[in-house]
Amino acid sequence: MLVEDVETARAAVAGGATVVQLRRKGASTDELVEAARPFRELGATFVVNDDIDAALLVEADGVHLGRDDEGAERARKAGILLGLSASSVEEARDAERRGADYIGAGPVWVTPSKADADPPIGLGGLREICAAVDVPVVAIGGVEATNAADCIRAGAAGVAVIRAAREAAALRAAIDAAL
Repeated sequence: MLVEDVETARAAVAGGATVVQLRRKGASTDELVEAARPFRELGATFVVNDDIDAALLVEADGVHLGRDDEGAERARKAGILLGLSASSVEEARDAERRGADYIGAGPVWVTPSKADADPPIGLGGLREICAAVDVPVVAIGGVEATNAADCIRAGAAGVAVIRAAREAAALRAAIDAAL
């Protein structure tokens, strides 16, 4: 679950989310560190989006970086989980070579949550990325309870949601049904 606040994170974990990613676009490292402190107590794997400094300062379990974000080598050296974004097979293979522990693939569908998102890759693109790499792939972009199972059937190990974070129980049920 990609969230901006701890209340949404708590609701997501209560609904069955196993990973929570703090995502605050445009926030400074100091702002992220301050916001991140209560996330350590959630009982879920905690990842910081886009900011390796904040992830290391709060001792997060991992960091997720976009294709143009710096910090992959620092994350590897620090021994924290490294997630990298990809919207094509080539980008996914590159992310795997760079040491990604998982790949965030998408957007699978159109998403209003990211104004500068790449064109949707669809389930076919997701399936191709999943088949091309050996690390887990997490589907992102337009994912909700009604289509999460399709992502799992396409080969994704999991799904990441922003708008549907408070619907974690429904997402979990859909994913469990697909397994």
